[in-house]
Amino acid sequence: MKTLKNIHSLPRAISKLGYCSRSQALQLTLAGRVKVNSKICRDPHRRVDLSKDKIEIDNQVIQPAEKIYIALNKPRGLVTTLNDEKNRETVYKCFKNKIHSYIFPVGRLDKASEGLLLFTNDTDFAEKILNPENHIEKTYHVQINKKLDDTIIDLIRKGVKDKDGEILPVKSIKILRIGQKNCWVEIVLDEGKNRHIRRIFESLGIEVLRLIRTAIGNLELGDLKKGEFRFLNENDLKRIFAR
Repeated sequence: MKTLKNIHSLPRAISKLGYCSRSQALQLTLAGRVKVNSKICRDPHRRVDLSKDKIEIDNQVIQPAEKIYIALNKPRGLVTTLNDEKNRETVYKCFKNKIHSYIFPVGRLDKASEGLLLFTNDTDFAEKILNPENHIEKTYHVQINKKLDDTIIDLIRKGVKDKDGEILPVKSIKILRIGQKNCWVEIVLDEGKNRHIRRIFESLGIEVLRLIRTAIGNLELGDLKKGEFRFLNENDLKRIFAR
């Protein structure tokens, strides 16, 4: 029986099977390397039913890949992408010669940011985390170049407006420790816009010195060293979605 959950465009179906990214699947399709039910298909808009249609790439039937879930402690200086047009080092450097299956990042951390970054080949899992309606909390420790007072803390709690007039809300903020010229704060977001935290402090004329994501849901970075990763088990996955 057909269900909407099983029916996708051809590139998305290939991605759902964990073979490669949707953009890579599009190129394979246009190159005539993909067959659907034993016939070459170059139409990326072709709808296929994963419950019954046979998909082949280079004459090899594609089977659903074993689901993989990984936590990486992303180092500063790496970009979160598979291929970078500026030839900068990417997060995939951390998996070189260690992970041979196709995986993709769940969301991203910008080049200057560090900390917990998830990877998977499970598109449903990724979509569940990234869907803003699910309000999956993400916790960050942020070092800034000044001490915060109660006035600024209250302003951030209420939601800072950036230069384009967009309100940037936070779930919570608290001071972790204060130095002579800077301080560390913990910020929790349950929705994430591009460069969300950096834009908050830019709007307040405050420089972010370090930004580290320490948790997604109740899954913490823990003692994972920079550049190292670990596979997640069922209990880890439950912690991400636990309320």
